[in-house]
Amino acid sequence: MASATSIPKPAQMIITLEDNALISDIKKALKMIRGVASVRVATLNDDKTITPAMRRSIKKARREYANGETVSCSTPEEMQRYFDSL
Repeated sequence: MASATSIPKPAQMIITLEDNALISDIKKALKMIRGVASVRVATLNDDKTITPAMRRSIKKARREYANGETVSCSTPEEMQRYFDSL
């Protein structure tokens, strides 16, 4: 009998931008990271489009940010330096 192997599900990351002008640079930077399968852009028109799972993820991300458990970059260049250091 063959043993069953577990195939890990890909993880997703949600990033909310205040400045849409950064989208292009951030997409390019994310695509350069080894292991990134795809980068997609979506807009949320209202809270009705946010699923309960997304809402939980957003709340978790906000808690992590408040606790200093996230990486914060102020400029695209700073983000690029961070990605280069990985």
